[in-house]
Amino acid sequence: MKKIIVGLTFLSLLLTASCNVTDNVISPEPSTDMPNGAGGYVKSNLERETSPEVEPSQVQSLVEGNTAFATAFYDQIRQQSGNIIFSPISLSLALSMTMAGAETTTEDAMLAALRMTLPEEEVYPAFNALLLAIEESENAAPEESEGSKFQLNIANSIWGQAGYDFKAPFLDTLARYFGAGVYNVDYIQDPEAARLAINDWVEEETKDKIQDLIPPGAINDLTRLVLANAIYFNGSWLYPFSQNGTTEEPFYLLNGSEITVEMMKLFGERLSYGEGEGYQAVSLPYLSQDFAMTFLVPDSGEFAGFEESLNAEKLAGILNAMSAVQVDLRMPKFDFETATDAKDPLKALGMSEAFDPDRADFSGMTEAEKLLITDVLHKATITVDEKGTEAAAATAVIVGETSAMPGEPISLIIDRPFLFVIRHEPTGTILFMGRATQP
Repeated sequence: MKKIIVGLTFLSLLLTASCNVTDNVISPEPSTDMPNGAGGYVKSNLERETSPEVEPSQVQSLVEGNTAFATAFYDQIRQQSGNIIFSPISLSLALSMTMAGAETTTEDAMLAALRMTLPEEEVYPAFNALLLAIEESENAAPEESEGSKFQLNIANSIWGQAGYDFKAPFLDTLARYFGAGVYNVDYIQDPEAARLAINDWVEEETKDKIQDLIPPGAINDLTRLVLANAIYFNGSWLYPFSQNGTTEEPFYLLNGSEITVEMMKLFGERLSYGEGEGYQAVSLPYLSQDFAMTFLVPDSGEFAGFEESLNAEKLAGILNAMSAVQVDLRMPKFDFETATDAKDPLKALGMSEAFDPDRADFSGMTEAEKLLITDVLHKATITVDEKGTEAAAATAVIVGETSAMPGEPISLIIDRPFLFVIRHEPTGTILFMGRATQP
């Protein structure tokens, strides 16, 4: 059986394919900036489209689908215990690159699982336009000042078996819309060296925050292709917490027991805030105000019901109802990592065919061998403190302010389990999503 593995650095995809194409493809010699372990490079002659002809409605449809996928995927993994973080955009990107080589009902199933309503041929240009919009926000971030920073890196790479035959249209799609070519490695003769090379690339792109993404044994001599997406975010808060104000205070777990956490304090800032039946919500903007982190804080005893009921429509309703008011905020510092095998959640969302050796159809990549996905690996990490957020395969969310009448600040003490999303505000794209049940 041929092997395809998908993994995330916040996402890395491993599929069964490699590199030797003719039409519209070049194969340059290794260069000085070639990743360690790569023996060459195969890329379409086509350049990435930097001014795609995409309607705003198409990008909006893609974002709505990504949000629906984010909440549906979260619903599949929320039964696991403890803290959770994952990157919906990383998963969607890596799986969309894979989908570019899918055909027939396999392609249809992947579109449905990713909750995409656009026709397949419109997904890739829309993704390109979305990524360009996010890159524009990152490039427009204020210059770093002493003690503050903003950095966002989203990188794609493909690692294929040297000498393998990829179809030109597949590589054209990767080049035009994802800016990616294929690095040559030798899974057949030395799968361990290929695994280490991909892990090294992931570590470099995420500033060493994501390590050992692909575990020993996940790649073997039947692996043919790995598609990888790495996201790194490091952003200072627009309104940093007082460094001297952090104190040890109680935090109440789901089982009712109490632990002590380092509670940060921010008083009197105008933040985007909302509340409704059973919850409060607040958003903290980053130095680049196109990005923000929103905290969803269910009332005591309401966490399980709130989490179970959260879907794209409910999330949109909460975010749309928020407005700028003065807030006195107390919240815990937290730092954790989550490794997720995404195969079973994706199957539950309707993508089983892509993992089925009898039904999987990735003939859009190659007809040299029959390919399938064998696994999807995802790993994410996040650190939140007084200065800001550092996340691998994560991006920051920004909240726009609206006018509000002056008055007494609203008090929000996050001393109980909560959910969070990091979004690109202009498009509404969720870069990270998760929960902290025990900071």
